[in-house]
Amino acid sequence: MTGIIVVGVDGSATAQRAAETARDLAVALGATLHVVTAFNDDRPEVIGTGSDQLVITAARQAETLAKSVADSLRGGSLRLDHFALRGTPASALIEQAETHGARMIVVGNKRMQGIGRVLGSVANNVAHHAPCDVYVAKTDEG
Repeated sequence: MTGIIVVGVDGSATAQRAAETARDLAVALGATLHVVTAFNDDRPEVIGTGSDQLVITAARQAETLAKSVADSLRGGSLRLDHFALRGTPASALIEQAETHGARMIVVGNKRMQGIGRVLGSVANNVAHHAPCDVYVAKTDEG
């Protein structure tokens, strides 16, 4: 299988484990990996005063996170890219898969048990609305 595999990251250990699973699948299947981080609000936050101001946006933070995770996964023959998309985590993954014709989305099983299963989770939402196959990686235990 060639094509694109999409994985979402949020800086958590469980998301990192899902990304590592996605990397392994992409290498094994000869696919390209897209590492995606979602953000909702892009209003700038100004830190500091006077000429020592730093302007931070959610989009920039998301881009930095996606790039950092992508860089941590690089190696061998893996082809990958990173993206920061506005929206909820589930909608960002689905949008990325639709836009790029992905063959698979990899999500972790975080919040797929107990009350999270009833109220919904990223994995549950993606599984119900994805335009492609969804692989649920076991990420709740190291």
